[in-house]
Amino acid sequence: MDLDQTKLSEIADYFAPIRDRFREEGILNPKVKDIQPKALIYQVPGGMLSNLLAQLQAQNMADAYQEVLEEIPKVRADLGYPPLVTPLSQMVGTQALMNIVSGQRYQVVPNEIKDYVKGLYGHPPVAIKPEMVTKIIGDQQPITQRPADLLAPQLPEFEKEIQQYAHNIEDVLMYALFPEQARDFLGRREDRFYDVPVQKIDIQFETEF
Repeated sequence: MDLDQTKLSEIADYFAPIRDRFREEGILNPKVKDIQPKALIYQVPGGMLSNLLAQLQAQNMADAYQEVLEEIPKVRADLGYPPLVTPLSQMVGTQALMNIVSGQRYQVVPNEIKDYVKGLYGHPPVAIKPEMVTKIIGDQQPITQRPADLLAPQLPEFEKEIQQYAHNIEDVLMYALFPEQARDFLGRREDRFYDVPVQKIDIQFETEF
């Protein structure tokens, strides 16, 4: 069955103030979840919604929630339609939030968005417009190669750092991904006294002459 999203949005807008009035009068239980047809337009993951609302409440701007939702698809279009999955969903949502909170679009741009526009997250599905690239990263040029090719080889250094506890390449990779946790785990595996605090005992001897 085909549904007209424009008509559904108009219906939702019509009933929104009625819903709010019923809540104020106590007729409608505020704990009842709202149905928002425009979710198909915003394409925002559910987990992202609660995070956005919490951020707005921290800024005492909960009333701007709807504006932020409407800003999200605009930001996504500006950035070449990145898929709204972690971490890009949070990045797009945060940029939309900053656009509304600051009152000027892209006046404040997080470093993660700058890195994305530079190409450090790979190529966007759609090329970002040159004027948008300039707005976000100025005269810098996005990279055209594989981002990982810019990294210096690190495996030999990791092997050296964890050689005391690593048995195989899996141990080294664990340390490379989670240095603190891996060192703690591997250290405890190899040495039962690893990270055990040493208590100093002051022993005094009595000598009789």
